[in-house]
Amino acid sequence: MIEASKGGAKTVRLAERRIFSQSFKPLYNEGMGLVEQAAEYLDGPGRAEAKKLSRLAATLYAAESMRLTTRLMQVASWLLLQRAANSGEMTRDQVASEKSKVRLDTASAHDDAAGWRELPGAFVDLVNRSLRLQALVRRMDEEIYGVGGGGAAAAPVGRRTNPVSDQITLLNTAFARG
Repeated sequence: MIEASKGGAKTVRLAERRIFSQSFKPLYNEGMGLVEQAAEYLDGPGRAEAKKLSRLAATLYAAESMRLTTRLMQVASWLLLQRAANSGEMTRDQVASEKSKVRLDTASAHDDAAGWRELPGAFVDLVNRSLRLQALVRRMDEEIYGVGGGGAAAAPVGRRTNPVSDQITLLNTAFARG
């Protein structure tokens, strides 16, 4: 938790202190709560709202809901690993080894993507909250385990172009006749 720096002084890694203390619980609860909220929304109101969308927006909704689910499952995996380390169920070395399988770089479509403005507000809110949580977890991961510590530090987080989404949009545009 404490590492040496220049001149023999010790610095405290705040993210590491947070993860390995009782102040981790609110972050854990927030992450798991968001997973539950997203699942409830996608299985209930989201399903009904998606049926009302145009073909373009429905395609974007489907792609973005897959990214949302992936993002939240990766964040949940990271949180579960940290909880296991915090409770002594796993050593920090075991966590570091397992967390290399976790990716904290799931992007989202741009909010200026075709059809984005048609997406339901509750869905967009879930996407934005998941992106903020992913960014927080990623910063903590980088502080605790260092940059380049597995899949978590591979690419910048945020809204960026996704090649698969771009192809889906192009195909949808090319074959849409109405």
